[in-house]
Amino acid sequence: MQEKSGNIMDFSTNLKEVWRMLNEEERELLRANAAIQHYKKNQQIYAEGDEPTHLMCLLKGKVKIYKEGVGGRSQIIRMIKPIQYFAYRAYFAREHYLTDAAAFEASTVCLIPMKTVRQIMKNNYNICKFFIRQLSIDLGIADERTVNLTQKHIRGRLAESLAFLIDSYGLEEDATINIYLSREDLANLSNMTTSNAIRTLANFVNDKVIALDGRKIKVIDEERLRKISKLG
Repeated sequence: MQEKSGNIMDFSTNLKEVWRMLNEEERELLRANAAIQHYKKNQQIYAEGDEPTHLMCLLKGKVKIYKEGVGGRSQIIRMIKPIQYFAYRAYFAREHYLTDAAAFEASTVCLIPMKTVRQIMKNNYNICKFFIRQLSIDLGIADERTVNLTQKHIRGRLAESLAFLIDSYGLEEDATINIYLSREDLANLSNMTTSNAIRTLANFVNDKVIALDGRKIKVIDEERLRKISKLG
């Protein structure tokens, strides 16, 4: 079970985009019902088939949204970054979860009951617009990734995934991507086998596009990497 602790007030500044849309009564309702939960690395947050009950906001860490495919092979659909909301689409669609979510590293998540969210939405037009916008952005990203992962060649798919990680998590001072994925996770993000991911990474190293140090990926030529992604 996940560890549950903390207070919404400790993280209200991190939730300011939504916080500023609420009046004092709505903020008090959020304070009274929201909870902070901590997840260990690789700990499952929700599972496919579970009933959605909470809106989740990642406050710290990294979370992967994935789906088990044929033969037990996973496909990573999305990577969640702070401060990003997730786990609510299924509730609005009146479905059970179609995916799984797990903490990629030790993570802190704010959970807000969907009943509370729905109560606030009844009288707050700005919150309704916020979720419509978020769902629209997510749909656009999903559409683009579907095309990229099905039509691009292996080099283009892997380059697209690396560019996606750069855009999501940024680069450290030495140009290392600020997330350390296993080769299997990188393959699952890129819709390819682990062996193909390893070979393609090696090709990128030989081409002096990246450098590898275990799970660390240092970007040497970001312009060329993005060009490979674009050309597919």
